[in-house]
Amino acid sequence: MRNQTILKEFFLSGLSDLPALQLPLFLFFLFIYLLTFFWNLLVIVLIVTDSRLHVPMYFFLGNLASLDLCYSTLTVPRMLFDLRTNSRKITLTACITQVFFFFLFATAEFLLLAVMSYDRYSAICQPLHYTQIMNWKLCVQLASIVWWLACTNGLIHTLCGLHLTFCGSDIIESFFCDLPQLLQISCSDVYINILLIFVMGGILAFCPLTLIILSYVSIFRTILKIKVKGNMSKVFSTCTSHLTVVFIFYCSSIFNYFRPNPNQHFAHDKVASVFYAVILPLLNPLIYSLRNQDFRTSFHKVFRKIASTINREFI
Repeated sequence: MRNQTILKEFFLSGLSDLPALQLPLFLFFLFIYLLTFFWNLLVIVLIVTDSRLHVPMYFFLGNLASLDLCYSTLTVPRMLFDLRTNSRKITLTACITQVFFFFLFATAEFLLLAVMSYDRYSAICQPLHYTQIMNWKLCVQLASIVWWLACTNGLIHTLCGLHLTFCGSDIIESFFCDLPQLLQISCSDVYINILLIFVMGGILAFCPLTLIILSYVSIFRTILKIKVKGNMSKVFSTCTSHLTVVFIFYCSSIFNYFRPNPNQHFAHDKVASVFYAVILPLLNPLIYSLRNQDFRTSFHKVFRKIASTINREFI
C-alpha cells in the first residue's frame, strides 16, 4: 500500500468560481444577512419589550428568531469573507465545529416547530384550558428540552465525525462544512455516520413532523366548526404562517440529507444549502410578522415612538 497524506485542511468550493460574480454575490448575500439580522433582532426586541407579546406563542417565536439569527451567523459571514478574499481554506477543527453547531441549530428548529404546533393545538382545540396547559413553567421546560436534545444530537454527530480520516480530495463542495459533503471526501468507512443521519433524523425530524401533522388535523377539524368569520380568518392566518415555514424547512432539509446518491448533484446541493441556511432565516420572521396583527401593531407602536423621538430632537 502506498503512503497517503492525512488532510487537516480543506478548501470550500463556494458558490461560484467566476471572478465576475464574486462582487455581485458578496453584495447580495451581505444585504440578505443584514436584513436577516435586523428582522430577527427586531422580533426578539419586540417580544421582550411589548407586554402584549408575553404569551407562549411569542415566547417560542422568540426562540425561533434567536435560532435563525444563529443559523445565519454560522454560515453567511464565512461565505462573505471567502467571496471577498477568495481564501476558501478551512481547518478540520473549524469544519467539525461548524458541523456541530449546524446540527444543533437544525435539530432545534425541527423540535421547535413541533412545539409551536402543539401550542397552536392547545390554543385552538382546548381554549378553555389553554392557560393551564401552556403555563410558563411548561414553556421553559419545553424550550430547555429542545435545546438539550439539539445539543446532544450535534454532539453525537460531531464525536462520530472525529474518527474520520481524509486523504483524497481536499475540496468540500459547499460554501460551508455540511456533513453530507464532508462524508463524500472521507477515506474512512462512513456507514455509521450515514446510519446516524437517518436514525437520528427519523427520531428528531420525522417524529416532530408526525406531531405537527396530527396537531393540524385536529386544528383544521376545529376551524371548520368555527362560525364567526373574523375568528376563522385570524386562526387561518396564524396556522398558514407556521405551516409555510414547516413546509419550506422540511423540503429543503429532506432534499439535502435524506435523498439517495447525492454525489453527482453538487449544484443542486448548493441551492438547497443556500435556501435553508441563508434564505429561510430571513423568511421566517417575515412570514410570521407580516401576517400577524399583533406584530404589525407592535411595529407601528415602536416606529411611532422612534419618529416622535427624532422629531423632538430636531425641533
